Amino acid sequence: MKYIFTLIATAILSAFALPGGDSIHSFKVKSIEGKDLDLSKFKGKKILIVNTASKCGYTPQYEALEKVYEQYKDKLVIIGFPCNQFGGQEPGSSEEIQSFCKKNYGVTFPLTEKIDVKGDNIAPIYKWLCSKTENGVLDASITWNFNKFLLDENGKMIAYFPSKVTPDSEEILKYLK
Repeated sequence: MKYIFTLIATAILSAFALPGGDSIHSFKVKSIEGKDLDLSKFKGKKILIVNTASKCGYTPQYEALEKVYEQYKDKLVIIGFPCNQFGGQEPGSSEEIQSFCKKNYGVTFPLTEKIDVKGDNIAPIYKWLCSKTENGVLDASITWNFNKFLLDENGKMIAYFPSKVTPDSEEILKYLK
C-alpha cells in the first residue's frame, strides 16, 4: 500500500513540476536559424545567458562576449537572446540580427530567435532565470538589454549581472578561471 501511495504521489508531483526543473539543461529554445537548441548539449560547460539588442548603448558588449567566448569556449558557452522590449532597440528580423552580429562583432556564439524577457509573454527560460522559486537561487528583474546570468556545468544558477557589468569584468571572469 505504501508503494502505491508513493507512486501516486510521485505522479501527481511530476504533473505539477516546473517546466525548467532545477537545471537550465531541461530547456529547448529556437536558434536564430529557427532550429531547436537543446541546452542539455551544454552539460559540463558553464553557460552565460545574455539578453541582447543591436541598437543599444551596451551593444559594443558583443565584442567582449565574443572575446570571452573564444578564450573560454572549452568550458563556457555564451547564448545571446535578442529582445526588443527596451526602447525598441532590436527591431530587426532574425536574418538582420545575425548579419549585424557577424559583420560588426564577429559573433560565433549561439543566438536565439527574438524573445520577451519580461511581462505577460516572458519566454519560459527567462521565467526560470528570473524566479528564485524556479531556479532555486535568486530573483532577478530584467531592466534593460545585456543582463547576464551565469550557470554552472550542471545547469544550476551561479550569479546574475546587470547591464553595466561587462562580460570581460573580473566579476564574471573569476568564475571561469
